[in-house]
Amino acid sequence: MSQRIFVTGIGIISGIGNNVEETLQSLKDKKSGVAEIKYLKTNHKGVIPVSEVKLSEEELIEKAGLPKGEPYTRSTLIGIIAADEAVKNAQISDIKEYKTGLISGTTVGGMDKSELYYKDLLETTNHIEYIESHDCGDSTERIADYIGVKDFVSTTSTACSSAANSMILGARMIKNGLLYRVVAGGIESLTKYHMNGFNTLMILDREPCKPFDENRQGLNLGEGAAFLVLESEELVKKSGKKVLAELTGYGNSCEAFHQTASTPEGKGAYAAMKEALDRSGLKPADIDYINAHGTGTDNNDLSEGRAIETLFGDNIPKVSSTKSYTGHTTSAAGGVEAVISILSIQHNMIFPNLNFKEQMKELKFKPVTEIIEDVKVDHILSNSFGFGGNNSALIFSRY
Repeated sequence: MSQRIFVTGIGIISGIGNNVEETLQSLKDKKSGVAEIKYLKTNHKGVIPVSEVKLSEEELIEKAGLPKGEPYTRSTLIGIIAADEAVKNAQISDIKEYKTGLISGTTVGGMDKSELYYKDLLETTNHIEYIESHDCGDSTERIADYIGVKDFVSTTSTACSSAANSMILGARMIKNGLLYRVVAGGIESLTKYHMNGFNTLMILDREPCKPFDENRQGLNLGEGAAFLVLESEELVKKSGKKVLAELTGYGNSCEAFHQTASTPEGKGAYAAMKEALDRSGLKPADIDYINAHGTGTDNNDLSEGRAIETLFGDNIPKVSSTKSYTGHTTSAAGGVEAVISILSIQHNMIFPNLNFKEQMKELKFKPVTEIIEDVKVDHILSNSFGFGGNNSALIFSRY
């Protein structure tokens, strides 16, 4: 259990970029991906803004170099693109050389296609190929086939903590000697299920979201995929490859307080962050920045904010929510924000909480509102909290 876990590759696609380079540029330019719906077929088009990947499915197929006519869902396509970038970024030429796993988090799986063809499937066999791809595991297996992973393939589905939990499982498997490296993260495409479900909960903002703002009105949904390549200390020493960051801590709690809400005082969030800190051996004062879950809902921002204050007291690190850039990518969020956290470490930058205007009356702190450059960022805490009270926290550290 003494193995250290290193990040050697990252890959991402979201509403702010089709790869790591484009993502970094959008972050620097304070360019949000939140806009009017373009690709999703929904009655909410023109009413509720979202952050979509800026490519059609035909363009995604072409980008991935896949044959046309195959039953690929949108989730699978963006997952393939992000995972492939991560593997290439890690300079892995032969993925079969060492025992490697793929762990991907998703909640909707291939629902974008099954909901589109639902009525046809009730009466005909048209589009029957999308029955199989509806299952969350289908996307994971297709991504694994594309990048050549055979040793271990698994799907995590814990709502908005899915990608973070994929990384936690991957780290644990490496530490226990079950795998040498893991491609871990998450994927999620926008669906009617998303839109209608979150709209029914009355937590979707009709304007660009403003996390941790006194007048916040809810979240903006987003879509995307992001993966990290996690490698064992032994493998990194053997290869001598560049390390992007170290995963020094992780924690998970499941408070089961409510189906869709966190405890008002943030008990579950506090427990996950505390466990991550304890596992890392760091003190609260060592954390330089918190990439908050920060959805922009009344419940989350107050609950998470109180948990942060309980853990850090009067010495709260810099905090921001980058969901104001990417939207809430739900199951992919932990992966998307892990990549953004690693970019912060690599480039000595802290990216701001866009759209913020007024500090919440219940909290003592307010988020970062402008890009901070040339700043010491050695340890970042990244939070991902899911429905049902499944809370996860990751700590990435400079190596």
